[in-house]
Amino acid sequence: MSALGEVFNFITSGSIAGISPLIIIIITFAIGAVIGFLARKILKIAIIAAVILIIISYFGMFGLSLETLKTAAQTYGPMVLQYSALLIGAIPISLGFIAGIIIGFLLS
Repeated sequence: MSALGEVFNFITSGSIAGISPLIIIIITFAIGAVIGFLARKILKIAIIAAVILIIISYFGMFGLSLETLKTAAQTYGPMVLQYSALLIGAIPISLGFIAGIIIGFLLS
């Protein structure tokens, strides 16, 4: 019980670079909620775009081929990996952040 007491004591009276840990937890939760909200909106748009693309390719107005998709993955894949690594490195991963993502995703 003493370790848990020390954690609660640090959260309530500690300091990280002069800022209360409670403020940092609230900020990471808010960032997670915003990202979860945006992820749900982007997912809805992506599903709609995929359905439209499938319908257009079914009627022959646009040709989908695995070669085209492979070329696009080779062209843009490294750039996507670079930006995703940058984003993951910049955003603090914590329980508050993950809870914010879940709540933002579910309540949007």
